[in-house]
Amino acid sequence: MVEPQESNPGQAANPFTASDLPVDGEGRIYHLQVKPEQIAPDILLVGDPGRAEFIGARFLTDLECQHEHRGLVTITGTSRLSGGQATLISPRRTTVTTSGMGTPSLEVVANELAALNEIDFQTRTHKQDFPRLHIIRVGTSGGLQAATRLGTPIITTYAIGMDNTGLFYEAPYPDQVCARLERELAGMIQQAMRPDSRFYGVLHPYVTRAEPRLVGALQQAAESLGVAVRAGLTVSNPGFSAPQGRDIARVKPSIPELDRLFARFDPGLEGQRVENMEMEASFLLHFFGGLGHWAGAICPAIANRRQDTFDPDYQQAITHAIDIALLALANLRNAYPDSRIS
Repeated sequence: MVEPQESNPGQAANPFTASDLPVDGEGRIYHLQVKPEQIAPDILLVGDPGRAEFIGARFLTDLECQHEHRGLVTITGTSRLSGGQATLISPRRTTVTTSGMGTPSLEVVANELAALNEIDFQTRTHKQDFPRLHIIRVGTSGGLQAATRLGTPIITTYAIGMDNTGLFYEAPYPDQVCARLERELAGMIQQAMRPDSRFYGVLHPYVTRAEPRLVGALQQAAESLGVAVRAGLTVSNPGFSAPQGRDIARVKPSIPELDRLFARFDPGLEGQRVENMEMEASFLLHFFGGLGHWAGAICPAIANRRQDTFDPDYQQAITHAIDIALLALANLRNAYPDSRIS
């Protein structure tokens, strides 16, 4: 295996081997099966391949790439926004791609997106400089606060990773809030577990932060479009049932009522609460933030765990979130047109 490259992209290093960076005979990366020039620096990331196709059909024009491989749909075109002041901005080249469900699948896609942007496929080394990616996850989530109305888009400020995918990447703390929350949440989780549990003291969350400028862009876009949103903390879980507090299997959860634990937790952040649960945001923010790219998430609450309700017409909420995300990406790129990493 090749020696690991330095984190500074401008430093010389050994080329990546064919097994570390699989590229097919047409110059396409292995899982997404697309070429570097087919990816835009503004990216919407969705879990559902059908949602990627929906965005491509409804929100993008002048498609230059439309490809599916292994269930991963990637579409690149020009963003078309659907109303309000969104129509006043310049169209932007935008990519929508599929992460699949959960952080293990996202880890594959995130690494390939970074490689497509940062690595010269001819020399198999990092480029001297490259565009800073602006990436927004648009997905669905379960609301944890009783006061959150069904369909409300939740803008993530911090993400709590209950998965372990992020633990394989030594990204530094974005700020001291993350370090404090990790300590407090680790204690909360341990206290909630039975001391004789096989996994007592083992489950330890990591905490990361959405790029504040991207959070601000999402909030401003929502305001301009007249869509009510909530900003707060997001819990990313490694599954849908026991990892999110659902007790439906005959094997009992190791952390009982995990959703209620997070709903009651006070992060001490000027009135913010732990707003929702989903399965990808933590690694997205941890990985891309560690690389210096700007990442965020907006996920409508299509279920309310405190009210035991579900929104059967959640597609409208998703459409609002897509509008907000596309407008935020366009406004952010207009504000930082030459944003690069070197």
